[in-house]
Amino acid sequence: MGQVSSRYKWVALSNTTLSMTMATIDASIVIIAMPAIFRGIGLNPLAPGNVTYLLWMIIGYLLVQSVLVVTLGRLGDIFGRVKIYNLGFVVFTLASIALSLDPFTGTHGALWLIGFRMVQAFGGAMLMANSAAILTDAFPANQRGMALGVNQVAGISGQFVGLLLGGLLAQWDWRLVFWINVPIGLFGTAWAYVSLRELAITRKARIDWVGNIVFALGTTLLLTAITFGIRPYGNSPTAWGDPVVDAGLASGAVLLAFFCFIETKIADPMFRMSLFRIRAFWTGNFASLLGAIARGGLQFMLVIWLAGIWLPLHGYDFAQTPLWAGIYMLPLTGGFLLAGPISGTLSDRFGARPFATGGLLLAACCFTGLMLLPINFSYPVFALLIFGNGVGSGLFASPNTAAIMSSVPAYHRGAASGMRSTFQNSGMSLSIGIFFSLLIAGLANTLPRTLTAGLTSQGVPAATAATISHLPPVSVVFSAMLGYNPVQTMLGPTGVLSKLPAGNAATLTGRQFFPTLISGPFHHGLMIVFTAAAIMAVTGAIVSLLRGKPARVEEARAHSLQNGTAPGHEASAQPANGHGASTGHSIPSSGNGHTGTREEAPASRSVSE
Repeated sequence: MGQVSSRYKWVALSNTTLSMTMATIDASIVIIAMPAIFRGIGLNPLAPGNVTYLLWMIIGYLLVQSVLVVTLGRLGDIFGRVKIYNLGFVVFTLASIALSLDPFTGTHGALWLIGFRMVQAFGGAMLMANSAAILTDAFPANQRGMALGVNQVAGISGQFVGLLLGGLLAQWDWRLVFWINVPIGLFGTAWAYVSLRELAITRKARIDWVGNIVFALGTTLLLTAITFGIRPYGNSPTAWGDPVVDAGLASGAVLLAFFCFIETKIADPMFRMSLFRIRAFWTGNFASLLGAIARGGLQFMLVIWLAGIWLPLHGYDFAQTPLWAGIYMLPLTGGFLLAGPISGTLSDRFGARPFATGGLLLAACCFTGLMLLPINFSYPVFALLIFGNGVGSGLFASPNTAAIMSSVPAYHRGAASGMRSTFQNSGMSLSIGIFFSLLIAGLANTLPRTLTAGLTSQGVPAATAATISHLPPVSVVFSAMLGYNPVQTMLGPTGVLSKLPAGNAATLTGRQFFPTLISGPFHHGLMIVFTAAAIMAVTGAIVSLLRGKPARVEEARAHSLQNGTAPGHEASAQPANGHGASTGHSIPSSGNGHTGTREEAPASRSVSE
């Protein structure tokens, strides 16, 4: 294969960073824009029966990406990573146009948005599944951490930028939340088709239809059941006792266990289980899963804390709090942007383990610091803690991604990239169910009596106050997160507010009453959530520490080919820079899970530094 110019790697980095930012922004852009979107289609998301539409607007995008990234990464290995990646730009852009042109209102309008959000996620999954593999092909090993660091941090920070961008655009028109992707998508599509080249040689193989179907069913059932567990069921604040949710959890777990079994028996599997024999690969992915769960919980909890309590206490109107919550969370994004590229570059020299492990430990310390803050905190201290959390996550993400991608043979990079994205996206989806359930469980213990006492003190009849206090806590949580006036939302349908003295009604719907009332119960739930997040971060750090001494597979092979070393000596290469397969572990072959001492793979085109 011919030489590729030294300029190409920077073209690949800039294009894939654009696509990753665009794809991850859309994972969160609708959260703060949700009130404007539902007003635009004439649907109240907090009305009985409509919470399902709200949940699917949030999780549908992440669910599709979690299910499809492995398949699309594997298709990139077979048909060409750039080919699948470019098609992703096209699908994402067309879906964005369809979302912007939603012709319906009410439930039909919501279903249109949910459906095309899933199509948009399909395009985003094509981009996410192959971007890391394209960069790994394009960059030499001594720059790979830096390149993947820039790409990974742009993607993760996009989740937080989406919160702010959604709030800003929704101030003008909810359709702009989707139109914003169209010019970016058109430019990125044209640029990708003109500039990107296939560097890796594709390897024709059969598509693993059985594995794809079983994995899609199992993941969908499991993640959907976990997410819908936060809805009320009967007299319970959550649906963990609902037979349908329990059946979804059990069926999903059984199907995924069966999937792991059949993938070891197929000649060309979708999910190459043999890669988990590489210590750097399995430790990196497991640590990434735990880090994503902790990070996803942080994102939602901070929005609720700021929008539902702290900002109203400091004079902000409820309708404006989601936007300002995004603004006040900017130090978190700043920490990501600062630490990611730096840690990626340094990990090229000193290895991934100290940065990835230290990053998760720093995040755990910041979770502990957040637990110690009062509900009505001093903002500089809060900003410092979330900045530190962002720095910790940035320190972890870049070296960990580079270590995972450098640990596998070149012709498995598409599948490996998809597997890595699956763990990350699944962690974000799991965090919604896990942390909301923990928060709701904490609120359910103390919120009813607190609400009853507070409402009756302002003249609300005891019977009405008792009824309101036993409304599902999830309604209170979502109303706070989405910028609705919680007391107005709860008491409005009863007609009680119009019968109360004007002063009492003003107090109940003012900016101080609800935040002050809910502070105690919310802090109790927050302690549970941040404790769980800190435990997950520490566990992830321990797993990261176990990644062992690494050695680069590809560089060992290249060295042996250049110097005429016997192929059998390739696996015993000396450790290099902290990325790659663990020494002392055999390298998976391309077959059905058996291992050997070497790999016979077509060499990638060389890229000048």
